[in-house]
Amino acid sequence: MASILMMFAGFTSAYIVKRNDSNWLQFSLPPVFSLSTFVILLSSLTIYLASRSFKARSMVRYRVLITITAALGVLFVILQALGFQYLQEHGVKLIGSGSNPSGSFLGVITGVHMLHVVGGVIALIVLFIRAFTRKSKNYSAVPIEMASTYWHFVDAIWIYLFIFFNVVSG
Repeated sequence: MASILMMFAGFTSAYIVKRNDSNWLQFSLPPVFSLSTFVILLSSLTIYLASRSFKARSMVRYRVLITITAALGVLFVILQALGFQYLQEHGVKLIGSGSNPSGSFLGVITGVHMLHVVGGVIALIVLFIRAFTRKSKNYSAVPIEMASTYWHFVDAIWIYLFIFFNVVSG
């Protein structure tokens, strides 16, 4: 997680330096990014509650909450993709010829974050599958604790990025 944190610190530092270029395009974040922020915050709450439920051996509640968390993770990725589509429709090219460095930076930074969220969603899907298929009485909380820690981490990174883009780009 430290290396991921350093990567995003480097990305945002480069963004600050590069935005002083004369060809930098100013634009606002897509409105759907606010909704995706709410969704990922809500998913942090549900994974926290899922972890508590698992530790309390309330497996029915755990299954419901881990399912909701995975669904919210997928919804976050979908909302981010819709945000990219919104930007493209409003003339902000993210990648390729004719793209502006500001759009490219936003595309790379949020795209890399989205990839990390997808990794977290895969972990959540594994926990989801295990919650509905395992019948053993092994109540090791390590997998849910690791997934929860990682999920809170990608949530915190997104909150940082969301605030960063709104403050620096605004």
